[in-house]
Amino acid sequence: MSLGCPKNLVDSEVMMGLLARAGAEITHDASDADVIVVNTCSFIESAQQESVNTILEMARHKTEGRAQKLVVAGCLVERYRSDIQKDIPEVDAVVGTGELEAILSAAGMTPRPAVPESAPFVILNGRASDGPAEGDARAAQGRFSRTEWEGAVADLPNYLYDETTPRLLARPKHSAYIKIAEGCDHPCTFCIIPQLRGQFRSRRFESVVTEAEQLVAAGTRELTLIGQDTTCYGEDLNLKDGLAILLERLAQIEDVRWVRFLYAYPNKVTTRLLEAIASHEKICSYMDVPLQHASPSVLKSMRRGAGAEIFLKSIEKMRRIVPDITLRTTFIVGFPGETERDFEELCDFVRAAEFDWLGAFGYSDQEGAKAFALDAKVPAREIEQRRKKLMQIQKQISRKKKRSLVGKEFDLLLEGPSEETELLWEGRTVMHAPEIDGTVFVNDAPAGTNKMRFSEMAW
Repeated sequence: MSLGCPKNLVDSEVMMGLLARAGAEITHDASDADVIVVNTCSFIESAQQESVNTILEMARHKTEGRAQKLVVAGCLVERYRSDIQKDIPEVDAVVGTGELEAILSAAGMTPRPAVPESAPFVILNGRASDGPAEGDARAAQGRFSRTEWEGAVADLPNYLYDETTPRLLARPKHSAYIKIAEGCDHPCTFCIIPQLRGQFRSRRFESVVTEAEQLVAAGTRELTLIGQDTTCYGEDLNLKDGLAILLERLAQIEDVRWVRFLYAYPNKVTTRLLEAIASHEKICSYMDVPLQHASPSVLKSMRRGAGAEIFLKSIEKMRRIVPDITLRTTFIVGFPGETERDFEELCDFVRAAEFDWLGAFGYSDQEGAKAFALDAKVPAREIEQRRKKLMQIQKQISRKKKRSLVGKEFDLLLEGPSEETELLWEGRTVMHAPEIDGTVFVNDAPAGTNKMRFSEMAW
C-alpha cells in the first residue's frame, strides 16, 4: 500500500523490487498477503490521518485474516517511529525513508544476488554521489537538527537507490517516474521535508541516463523526472544547468516520446532550461512551479521570497521562450499572518497569470515546521472559504482555456478504457502530467485499440 506523492511511489517500487528479488511474490490484495507493507505520507495533517487510518485498516488483516507481519514505512516513520511501535502493537517493524533496504529484514527475508537486467519489469537504477558540502555546512549550523523528533533515527536519511537496486514498477509500464534527487535544502517555514527526507542529494548523471534507457528498452515511452526540487539537480555535483543538460540527453533516447519534470523552484527556472524545452520536441512544454503565494509579505514569512510582480515577469519569459508551454502551480492559503489584503493580492495575481492548472491547499499546521510557532493563525473556516474562492477564480480561467482548445489536434497517449464507463477511453496530452492533471475522454478510439491490454498504450 503506497500513499502520498510519486516520490513515495518510487520508494515503494524499490521496496517491492528488493522483496521480489529476495523471492517474495508481490500481491496488491491485502487479504491474500502474508506480509503487509504500508508506505506512509506525513506531509500535512490530512495525509498523516490517512496513513494512520490505513495502518489500522491493514492491522485487521493481521488480527482477523492471514497476514503474519505488518510493516510501516515512509515519512510517518521519520516523525513518529516510537509512537507507531508503542501505540499500534500489530506493527512488527518500521522502515524510514533512509532505510529502504531494511524492508528485507523487516519482512523476515534474506537478500539474494541481483537478477539479470532482462528480468521482466525489474529495472536497475543508478548510484548516488556523496552528500553535498553545502548540505553538511547547513547541518552543522543546526538546520537539520533532529532532536525534536522523538524516536527518530540519529542520522538524517541519506539513502538513494543505486544501479544495483531492483525496482518493480507499480504503474503501467508505458509511463514511469525517475527520481533524480532526494531531500531538500530549502528553508520553507511551512515544510518539514528536510526532516523527513534529509539534505538535497543528486543521483549521478550517468545513473539517471542508464535507468532511463533501461526503462525505455522495457517499453516505457513517457519519463517523468521527480525530486523535491528537480531544478537543483546537479548543483551538489558541481554541474551547472544540470536539469537542462539531463533533459537534452534523455531526449536523445530513440524510442522515448515524452520527457517531463515536476517540482521546479521559481528562481531556478533558467533561460538555459527554457531553451532546452523549446529546442527539443520530446521534452514536454510543461512547467510545474509551486509558487505557494503571491504576496511578498506572506512569501517572506514563508522564507520563499519574490512576489506577484517578479512572478509575472518570469511567466512572461517562460511563455516568450516556450510559446506553447503549459503552466501548473500550487498555492497555500491561510498561512499564519495572511491578511485579507494578502489574499486579494493572490487572487489578482491568479487572474493575471492565467495558469493552465492550479491547485490550492489550506495551510496545515505542522509541529516541527518553523511556521508552527508563528502567531496570527487564520481560522480554519476562513482558510476553507479562501481556498474555495481561489479555486472558483481558477475554474473560470480553466473553462476559458479549455474552450480555446476546441478544434485543435493533439498527440494523445491512450491509456485504456475509462473507469467511468466502458464506452469511453482515457488518454493524456502533453498538457497532462500523469495522475495530476486529469485525462482526455475518447469516444472514437483508433481501430484495434479495443484489443489492447490496459498496461499498453497507443498514440
